[in-house]
Amino acid sequence: MPSHDSTAQELLTLTQRLLDSIVSGDWETYRSLCDPSLSAFEPESQGHLVEGLEFHHFFFKLGPSAGSCQTTIVAPRVRLMGDAAVVAYVRLTQRADSEGKVTISQCQETRVWQRTAGRWQHVHFHRS
Repeated sequence: MPSHDSTAQELLTLTQRLLDSIVSGDWETYRSLCDPSLSAFEPESQGHLVEGLEFHHFFFKLGPSAGSCQTTIVAPRVRLMGDAAVVAYVRLTQRADSEGKVTISQCQETRVWQRTAGRWQHVHFHRS
């Protein structure tokens, strides 16, 4: 059985990988990390709970945004609950557009992961 610290680090690594797939428009990586029944509350859903991957797939089909982008996880907290875990953090996103103008935005995210058949799957998130 892995230690709490190694499992927490694994979940943070998976979360960063998920965020990187969003920034780069890598649908296959995103899809592989998410349960098909993923549920979410996020600004794009305008207060509605969305379920499944199709809502998210729409944004991936648009392609990655122009310019350079980097996402950083700040002040993460990992809570393990058997075969489930909650990862909460502040997400900082740095963007440089094609003219070099840099903007930084932040949001708060909570991601829920579930271990199924020995593998962590992203099952729910809330972003505000």
